[in-house]
Amino acid sequence: MSPHKSARHEPLFRRHPDNPILTAEDWPYPCNAVFNPAVARLDDGSTLLLCRVEDFRGQSHLCSVRSPNGTTDWFVDPVCGLLPDEDIPEERYGIEDARITFLPELKKWAVTYTSFGEAGPGLSLALTRDFRSYERIGQILPPENKDAALFPERIEGKWVMLHRPVSPFAGAHIWIARSPDLRYWGDHQRVLMTRLGGWWDSGKVGLSPPPIETPEGWLILYHGVRYSASGAIYRVGLALLDLAQPEKCLLRGDEWVFGPEEPYERNGDVENVVFPCGYTVGEDGDSLNIYYGAADTSVALATSSISRLLSRLKECGCPERRSAHGEERGDAATEHAPITADE
Repeated sequence: MSPHKSARHEPLFRRHPDNPILTAEDWPYPCNAVFNPAVARLDDGSTLLLCRVEDFRGQSHLCSVRSPNGTTDWFVDPVCGLLPDEDIPEERYGIEDARITFLPELKKWAVTYTSFGEAGPGLSLALTRDFRSYERIGQILPPENKDAALFPERIEGKWVMLHRPVSPFAGAHIWIARSPDLRYWGDHQRVLMTRLGGWWDSGKVGLSPPPIETPEGWLILYHGVRYSASGAIYRVGLALLDLAQPEKCLLRGDEWVFGPEEPYERNGDVENVVFPCGYTVGEDGDSLNIYYGAADTSVALATSSISRLLSRLKECGCPERRSAHGEERGDAATEHAPITADE
């Protein structure tokens, strides 16, 4: 190997050869873009995507799409989905970017999503058994907040959720919250912060798909943003949270593991974006299908495995660094990077 060439890691994610697997052209009604799908594996083995669909007003709703094998033969349901309720002020400008978690205790799916109202983007929650009818809990955290997902079971008697509030003074970091009833949330703690300097995740960070339970901890994929001279770049990194105390970050990868490379990821309504919101786990309990939004324009699919992600995290990660005051490295002074309202 030439001394002027550096070795690259073996890719952790394999893109599907037919990417993007879904675009606005696949929809049975006019729309501008289809992206950022939440994901559920149904009892019959089929895969459901709850896609963000943006209309020509620039407002979004959630539409159900199903496939028997998770890769082909997608059926877009023009009726079933989750539509914004214009009588609810918090949803007046649309709903978007859902995450789905099955709650065995309730035998229901929890759908967390961004609800956009006059005050900005907040977090809302709905419950469903079949993705055809929904029980709206309503907005559970006020603006500005995004990128939330529930853990599947109570921890120490309370429901637990990761979320990403934004403040022009404190930045955009991943937090954790707890609730006795899914409606009232408190005990907020920071879990993962942006990093100072030229890091790939120095602009803002946010949860991507819901946490993945492993014997070693909760594996999370998170998106990190770096602001460059040509705009923001959205990439994906890894972290591992403690099983019993998920506010504790055991490992955080120093390197991104998935970033925009292909034309459909680099060119679109928002350039240079890969944005996963959901996954399915194979029958082997290890293989992953990861569905992501590409350039805020289309839906794409990549495959990986839990074991490979954990191995890379151990190889290229370290415990979250903290200062003498107990704060994570890279406190609120994240170079005062501009905070945008994209993802």
